[in-house]
Amino acid sequence: MRAIDERSPPIAMKDREQSPETLPPSAIESAAENISDLLREALRYSPGDAALVVSDAQSPLAIALTEAYRRSLPEARFIDFDSVPPEQVLSAFEDLSAGALVVLIQSTSFRLAAFRIRLELFKRSIKVIEHPHLARSRGAEGLVYIDSLAYDAAYFRGVGHALKRRIDAASGGVVLSGGEELVFSAAFETAKLNIGDYTGMANIGGQFPIGEVFTESKDLEAVNGRVQIALFGDLSYSINRPPHPITLVVKSGRVVAVEDSTPEFDQVLESIRADEGEVWMRELGFGMNRAFSFERTVSDVGAFERMCGVHLSLGAKHMSYNKPNIKKRAARQHVDVFVHTDSVTLDGEVIYQGGAWTVPVD
Repeated sequence: MRAIDERSPPIAMKDREQSPETLPPSAIESAAENISDLLREALRYSPGDAALVVSDAQSPLAIALTEAYRRSLPEARFIDFDSVPPEQVLSAFEDLSAGALVVLIQSTSFRLAAFRIRLELFKRSIKVIEHPHLARSRGAEGLVYIDSLAYDAAYFRGVGHALKRRIDAASGGVVLSGGEELVFSAAFETAKLNIGDYTGMANIGGQFPIGEVFTESKDLEAVNGRVQIALFGDLSYSINRPPHPITLVVKSGRVVAVEDSTPEFDQVLESIRADEGEVWMRELGFGMNRAFSFERTVSDVGAFERMCGVHLSLGAKHMSYNKPNIKKRAARQHVDVFVHTDSVTLDGEVIYQGGAWTVPVD
């Protein structure tokens, strides 16, 4: 495969190596439209700003997204990661100034020795769009992933900020799932936003797709009850769908029992206990991306966690919040599980019901 390190016109899909899973031209057109909206409305990218796209061609979705970015960023520099030495990629990063844009399109995840790409670029005030683990989204999942890149600024920002205001002011809440109640009887940590609004933030960009507001209880031991999960991230970092919802029994912030489990979920719990001794429940995530649902999934947990609904994390690891009773060095696992959610209430106000967020937008 030839190296791509030039400003060049889009490469027709017929000139790419074809595979049975190659995405249709209409999907690439949709991706280009979604990406153009993201660039303009979320990243505040202006035509003429410096841009660098680093991609591979190891999966149909990576090939399709690279073509879509060629249409959306015709003046950008493109590098095929697999066709040049690492030093050339690093040199291209060094040529960029603050305010430039870097797009990383990765079938797996790029490695450049000790260079942590996104973090190092953020340190230099460079905008970053990262699409990792695209090879996990095969076939029709690629179309779902492309749909998830659509950016409705009024929805993401309006609902996102409304959720944050309620979370930050709440003294507790309840997640109702399949008739079971998971009760948060303490206030929440200051909510974090991943909604494409980077106002006041140190860094612009991150991992895409986006659409999430997340928090956790200030007092982890103030979480008790039962909750049903419909999907979970397994040991291969892929979405696993059990034949029926699995019920978690939570006491003092820890999973103490499981009903209707599966061998795959038992492996997840065994792995956490082996590393940490017990299974903490930490993150309370409010996903907002309406392209994802229990019917429309992608295999990659990192993408699917934006699903419109509620997800929780199992394991002691959570990089966004520090807790005095959890030692960072001992916290090794963070496994997302997706709740079969009937409703969510904060201080008695219903904020989620019928598969949608119901908070009024100011």
